[in-house]
Amino acid sequence: FLTQQLNFGIMAMILNEFETSSESTAQREEQQDNDSWERYLERRSLVLQFLHSSLSPHCLQYHRTKVELLKKCYFYLEIEPKHVNVRDQNHVMHRTDILQLIDLCQFQRMKKVGKNQTEIQLSLLTELLEQLERGQEELNYYVETCDMVTFLSLSELIMQRLSKLMEFMETLLSLQVPGKLYVKHRLVSHADLRGTRLPNIRLSLCTKTPLIFNRNESFAHKDWAKLKWFTENQESHLEQCELHCKLLTNGSQTEVGYGRIQQVTSNTCVVQGLQPGRSYKFTIRRSETHTLVWEKWHDSIILKTKP
Repeated sequence: FLTQQLNFGIMAMILNEFETSSESTAQREEQQDNDSWERYLERRSLVLQFLHSSLSPHCLQYHRTKVELLKKCYFYLEIEPKHVNVRDQNHVMHRTDILQLIDLCQFQRMKKVGKNQTEIQLSLLTELLEQLERGQEELNYYVETCDMVTFLSLSELIMQRLSKLMEFMETLLSLQVPGKLYVKHRLVSHADLRGTRLPNIRLSLCTKTPLIFNRNESFAHKDWAKLKWFTENQESHLEQCELHCKLLTNGSQTEVGYGRIQQVTSNTCVVQGLQPGRSYKFTIRRSETHTLVWEKWHDSIILKTKP
């Protein structure tokens, strides 16, 4: 009887320890599940926040439009300061345009540097936009199709990708503003200064938006046409521009097309002396200046005169 009681006691202790161990294991597993779930929600929330802000369709479209406009802009070399005080032969100080002092060969070299920098900048912007668009698709796939276990197994990869895309976005924003140029060589000869000490000359790139035809207010009559254009930022100061007019020949080998250019300091122009019933291609562009370093796009419109 005593032996039987002892065995029952031992079995009870074993069962009690097993139940306690099972409860402890279940609690640990439940805690681990809770920790995993919280970690999943936290990291998924980070990805969703970036997708809904910086990588939202609206935001990407905004940057895409801005980059496309930048590709149509005119890039110029900007020099600071624009004027300096220099002594003449009689040691009298005169206010002089800095461009009159800069060595022409060095200036042309800096224009080439500006052109190269512009092309690299626009190329990088295009590449960054493509990377961000691909990144948007990739992150959307992770949050929409991956369950908790799969997401957490890829969490290190996802967080690295998120961090890289954030860097891409910061670089994209910084490149949308034309930068400074490093002046490697001396631009002004000391011989031209006659002892005058010049301030530090700074070179940078600046942009002007393209000229765009107003399609609603540009039209042709029998032998003349009226053209009107504007800029994206609606500049109030009108600069000199060139209006190109070209007769379209429809590919005829017997007829030679002709063209002419009118210098205009306005946002409208009437072109006289056109032939009735013919199509003309008009192109508007800013006049070339000595500081222009890059341009690729000009707006064109085709109008047909009345018969």
